[in-house]
Amino acid sequence: MAAKHTYRFTVGTFDCSIVRDGTFAYPHPAQMFFANAPESDRAQALRDHDIDPDHWEEYVSPYPGLLIETGDHTVLVDTGAGDLAPTTGNLRANLSEGGVEPEDIDTVLLTHGHPDHVGGCVDDEGEPAFRDARYIMPDTEWEFWTSEPDLSGLAVGDDIRSVLRDVPRKVLPPIREQLELVDSDTETEVVPGVRVLPAPGHTPGHVAVSVASEDDHLLHLVDTVLHPIHLAHPTWYGVTDHDPDQVVTTRERLLEDAAAEHVSVLAYHFPEPGLGQITQAGEAWEWRPIEG
Repeated sequence: MAAKHTYRFTVGTFDCSIVRDGTFAYPHPAQMFFANAPESDRAQALRDHDIDPDHWEEYVSPYPGLLIETGDHTVLVDTGAGDLAPTTGNLRANLSEGGVEPEDIDTVLLTHGHPDHVGGCVDDEGEPAFRDARYIMPDTEWEFWTSEPDLSGLAVGDDIRSVLRDVPRKVLPPIREQLELVDSDTETEVVPGVRVLPAPGHTPGHVAVSVASEDDHLLHLVDTVLHPIHLAHPTWYGVTDHDPDQVVTTRERLLEDAAAEHVSVLAYHFPEPGLGQITQAGEAWEWRPIEG
């Protein structure tokens, strides 16, 4: 049964759902997402995407979890933002509305340590929100966010740096006993048909996710790209991208593969449901969304 906050689709024999945790309004999105873009080029790119550059004051991003039901396993990719904002923290309620309870989930895959991806790891009491699940996280991500992460290179204010540091410190230690670390530099199968793919740059150990069943394939780019304009301008990066040069290298590799293989693609921050396909457009790419 589909819930109103859920977009359901299939990958081969797998039942998949994009489940909304909430939304978050990013101020000054042009500067936030395309930090290194020349102002005139950025304005033209916005107009090319039917955005008025003089009035684009905020971007309301969805925060979705990806649920994969393989028949043998129920996998949740990322847990949303938890109590980060009044508009977030609805993932478990929306899962339940769609017929999936926390105890039904046996695997929680955390793609990286940013608050909007790990904030829902714990419940209101600070206990693991998915108590019967194994949590999986890239080893580089765990080591970075549970130590003293160096965020000095990010072009953000101290308030954002504090949130980026404080949320993982709060929500990651409680899941340690249920946590399995995987090598962030190696493609790893999480359950049959679901694999993590190295995709560093946005954060040091950021990973993408491959879902394959029969002849069908979904590539979840997560935060490799933050807005469809990044496909047309793959060298533009955001203020929260940890290593911009690595972001561009990772982005071009994954976009080239997705276009060549004609796979379905999911991108975390794209307009809902964030699902579509990528096609080659000269030396860049183009986003072809599936309407939700």
